[in-house]
Amino acid sequence: MARGRFFFTSFLLSAASALGITYLLGKVRRQPRVELYYDDGSMLAISNKSSELSVRLTSLADELLKQAL
Repeated sequence: MARGRFFFTSFLLSAASALGITYLLGKVRRQPRVELYYDDGSMLAISNKSSELSVRLTSLADELLKQAL
């Protein structure tokens, strides 16, 4: 009886963890951002909420994507 209860509890914990991670990753991916890649291999990610410049950059990137498609 204890083995079945342990299996059920561990299954519920695993399922809840997987759902939580999926939810958090989906929330992070929905935020618009611009990624700037430099010649030395470094990258700078600017999200839409960072500053006034980032709002302008993300809007310009959206316009470029709409024109390209």
